[in-house]
Amino acid sequence: MSNSTSRRVTLAQVAERAGVSTMTASYTYSRPERVSAASREKVLAAAKALGYAGPDPSARSLRRGQAGALGVVLGEHLTYAFDDPQATAFLAGVAEVCAEQGQAMSILPVVDATADVARISAAAVDGYVVWTTEDGAPVLQAAITTGRPVVVHGGPAAEGARVVGIDNRAAARAIGRVVFADARVPAVLSFPLTGAREAAVVAGPEPHDVTFPVTRERLLGFGDAARDLGVDWADVLVGACSTNDAREAQTMAEELVARARRVDALATMSDELASGALRALGAAGLQAPSQVAVTGWDDAEVSRALGITTVAQSMREQGAACAHQVLSGTTVDFSDQWQIIERASTH
Repeated sequence: MSNSTSRRVTLAQVAERAGVSTMTASYTYSRPERVSAASREKVLAAAKALGYAGPDPSARSLRRGQAGALGVVLGEHLTYAFDDPQATAFLAGVAEVCAEQGQAMSILPVVDATADVARISAAAVDGYVVWTTEDGAPVLQAAITTGRPVVVHGGPAAEGARVVGIDNRAAARAIGRVVFADARVPAVLSFPLTGAREAAVVAGPEPHDVTFPVTRERLLGFGDAARDLGVDWADVLVGACSTNDAREAQTMAEELVARARRVDALATMSDELASGALRALGAAGLQAPSQVAVTGWDDAEVSRALGITTVAQSMREQGAACAHQVLSGTTVDFSDQWQIIERASTH
């Protein structure tokens, strides 16, 4: 028996150190709702002290080298995978690789902080693809702690994980220079700023306070573009939506127009948000692009249908790249795999 095997920490040792029963220790990972907060804290503290990563139901198959499944930590409720077109495209890319390699795909949605960590730690998978999440997300650390390969789409960067995604700051700067080119009162329609997902209108928010890396990098890029064109970022209104939803975007765009009636350029972080913004402008009697220039992001079907200038990127290809990297170690640099597609919404 190898030293690593002989020294493997057991759940019983964790229970003994925590001063609880083995069943209580087991429930901490498998059924946390049945364990008191005090007992759960004792077990997790003992596990951390002993270097115990959590029970692994796939241990037997992993000793043979493979569990036969890839875990996708969605970072959203499960319905998001089917409602958001970019999430759907990304998952399709992951699924394509899994099918090619004879792997199952296990989607692990985020529902409850305590249960999520336990579910991810105990998942019978060979590695994890993590959908973009916020800095310090417990679900990301839970995946890393298992010691299995972890690839994060869009960030955050973390020790023990690799990141796949485009250079969002550079792309935002490029499209910002297009949409803000002739603007006097530019505005931004944004993804959530923090995990609280509070919808709000903020003047010139400090990007470094934003905890979602993709949102942060895009705000930094839009700020770069504004300064390139002589616009003070502090004067730029940013409407942060709680979700990537066209209906919410319409409401937020209406508020932006009401707050600054001379808004003449609106950079949005997705084509879904841009489509909602166009509806809001139409309801207010404003025309794009003659009165308000509008841009989106992703080059989704809706951007082509509505003639929205956008940042084109392939979420499907990025999903496939994430899966390849977890399952076979193949790496692809997507940092410059984006382009600006100009359509009727800006000229």
